[in-house]
Amino acid sequence: MKTLPTRTSPRPEIRHMRTPEKYAVLYDGRCVFCTKQSRRLLALARPSSLELVDFQQSRALERFPGLSHEACMQAMHLIAPDGQVFRGFEAIVQALGTHPALRWPVRLYYVPGIRQLCDALYRWIARNRYRMSRQAVARGECPEGTCSLHGPDNPT
Repeated sequence: MKTLPTRTSPRPEIRHMRTPEKYAVLYDGRCVFCTKQSRRLLALARPSSLELVDFQQSRALERFPGLSHEACMQAMHLIAPDGQVFRGFEAIVQALGTHPALRWPVRLYYVPGIRQLCDALYRWIARNRYRMSRQAVARGECPEGTCSLHGPDNPT
């Protein structure tokens, strides 16, 4: 009997309870900065290719049993329809790559040195995202006051 070759991937995969037909973008819906940027990403991606998922919503992560709340608090995640998981800046690049006119950033991101720089910048922004949203508090845009809750004294 002939066996089919198995596909190996360096990236982790998530087995969905239901495989999404679209890319799923898991973002922090309690963060004004994250919400605005995820909507911007949705507008730049190929139309109807992304689904935004606020992982802070009750039971949102049940669809993605391999992801924890803690992991999602550290970085945005993109779950591809085939189950591949991308996080941080790579998730942004892969989401942009769904649009034919924006596929070049995907290639550029993987140029040595650029990826490391982009990932470092992303980690800094992710750690400081609530601090960056403080102006939203003054405008009354921060839901439930979470921008104030996640400051230097309360980083998570």
